[in-house]
Amino acid sequence: MSNSLKFGTSGLRGLSTDLAGSESRRYAAAFVRYLQGRGSVGDVLIGRDLRASSPQIAASVISAVAAMGSKPVDCGELPTPALALEALRRGAPAIMVTGSHIPADRNGLKFYLATGEIEKADEAGILAALDDAPESAATAVPEPGALRRYRERYRTMLPPGALDGWRIGVWEHSSVARDALIDVLDRYGAEIVALNRSEIFIPVDTEAVSGDTQTELAGWVHAHQLDALVSTDGDGDRPLLVDESGVLVRGDTIGILTARFLGADSVVTPVTSNSSIEGTGFFGSVVRTRVGSPFVIAGMREAEGCVVGFEANGGVLLGTDVTTNGTSLAAMPTRDAMLPLLSVLGAARAGGQTVGQLVATLPPRFARSDRLEHVAPERSAALLDRLRNDAAGFLGAQGQVKASSEIDGLRFELENGDVIHYRPSGNAPELRCYAEAATAERADELLAWGLRAAE
Repeated sequence: MSNSLKFGTSGLRGLSTDLAGSESRRYAAAFVRYLQGRGSVGDVLIGRDLRASSPQIAASVISAVAAMGSKPVDCGELPTPALALEALRRGAPAIMVTGSHIPADRNGLKFYLATGEIEKADEAGILAALDDAPESAATAVPEPGALRRYRERYRTMLPPGALDGWRIGVWEHSSVARDALIDVLDRYGAEIVALNRSEIFIPVDTEAVSGDTQTELAGWVHAHQLDALVSTDGDGDRPLLVDESGVLVRGDTIGILTARFLGADSVVTPVTSNSSIEGTGFFGSVVRTRVGSPFVIAGMREAEGCVVGFEANGGVLLGTDVTTNGTSLAAMPTRDAMLPLLSVLGAARAGGQTVGQLVATLPPRFARSDRLEHVAPERSAALLDRLRNDAAGFLGAQGQVKASSEIDGLRFELENGDVIHYRPSGNAPELRCYAEAATAERADELLAWGLRAAE
C-alpha cells in the first residue's frame, strides 16, 4: 500500500490520516507477530501523546494487540520515556503513539522490546511481518501507575530543596510531559511560572527552534525574571532549556553537562553533536554514530565504564546504572528530557552558578542548526551528490575543505576550523543543516549561508 508511512530515525512516522485505522492496526499486529516469532507475548503496553489523532490511533493499536492474542495495557497520556521505563520494569513490549516534534497533521508509532527500544534489524522484522489488520472489540487494562513511577524516579536524584529560591518557567505548550515536569521541579523547591499551555497541539523541535520562538522565550525570561525556562518536545524525550539571560542552550551542550554531572566515563553521540565534546577532556572515550537513537544505543553497548548517550537534540540515554545524590538510576537506553534538565539545573546550583555561567565553563565552540522544510528526498540526494562531486566549488566561498565524513549525510571541516554539515531528515521531508565555528557570530553567518546555498 502506497502512503506516507516509513521508519525514520525514531520509529514509524507519516500523515495521521494514513496511520489512523487499518494501518495502525497493521503495524501494531506486525510488531506482535514479529515478537511471537521469538516467543510468547503477554502484556503489551500502549501510551500516547496529546495530538488530536493519538486517541483514535491508540484505540486501533489496542484492538490489534487484543486480536493477536496479547493483553493490551493502556498507560494513557504520558511521556515516551515514562512508557519505556514501565516496559523495562515489567519486562514487556510497548507501543507509543506519538509524532514527537513533527507537524500536527502527522503522527507515529515508537516500538519497544522488553529490553528497550527496537533496533534497525527489528524494524526490518516488523516490516516483514506486515499483513492484514485484525480487529477486536476487547478493551485494554488501564495502568495509571506508569506516569507516577516515572515521576518518582526523579524525586530524589537532587538534594532536597536543591532549587530553592529559583524562579523556573515551564513552557507547557502541548507537551505530554508538562505536568510531570512541574511536579518534579516543584518538589525541589523551585517557584514555578507556568507559561502558554495549549489544548491544540504545537510541534516543538528542540533542535531547530525558530528565531521568532527564541525571541518569545527570551521575552518570558525577562518579563518574569526567571532563573531558567524549561520545556520538552511533544512526547517528552527532548529537553528545551533557556538560561537566565534568555539564551537558548543547545541540546548537545545540555548533553555534555549532563554526562559530566552523572560521572560518565564514555559518551556516545551522533556526528551532529558539537565537536567541543572531545575538547572538554571530561570523558575517557567519545564514540560518534549516525543520527538516531538506535545507532546511539548500539554504540553504548560497546562502550566501557559509566556510559551516557545523548543526541544533538539533548535527549539523554543511560547505557548503565548511575548514582547521584545517593540515588541509583537504573539504565534506561531511550531518550529522556527530565534527566538532562534536572542534571543541568542541579549542576548549576551545586556549583553556585547560573545556567549561563555553567555553560560558559565549556570550550568556546559554537554550533547552530536549522532545516529547510518540504524538501523531497530526491532533492536532498541531488545536493549530496553535487557535494560529493564538487565540494571545493560549492564550499569555496567559505574556505578550503580539510576533511569530510559520511557517517550521516555529508559533514565538511574547513581549514579555518569551521564545520558545515548537510543531512536529510529521517522523519520528515526536510534537509537539516548544521554549522559550527569559533564564534557565535560566525556560526550564525555560516548557517545562514548554508541554508541559502542549499536552497
